Amino acid sequence: MSGETRYIPVNQWPHPYPTLGGLRWLIFKNLDGFRDACIKQVGRRVLIDEAAFFAWMARQGSTSR
Repeated sequence: MSGETRYIPVNQWPHPYPTLGGLRWLIFKNLDGFRDACIKQVGRRVLIDEAAFFAWMARQGSTSR
């Protein structure tokens, strides 16, 4: 990634993981601060900060439960 922020509408998520249902679940549950770290809301539109999502994913692998 070139360091630029790309905001993607939830229903247009171009990556195979997580699925659309999985994304919605993460947003709803705010699991491990997902919504706070990765989601921007503009009016009723819910957008995912793509770079923040991948940073959040990387942090999840490095924590023990």
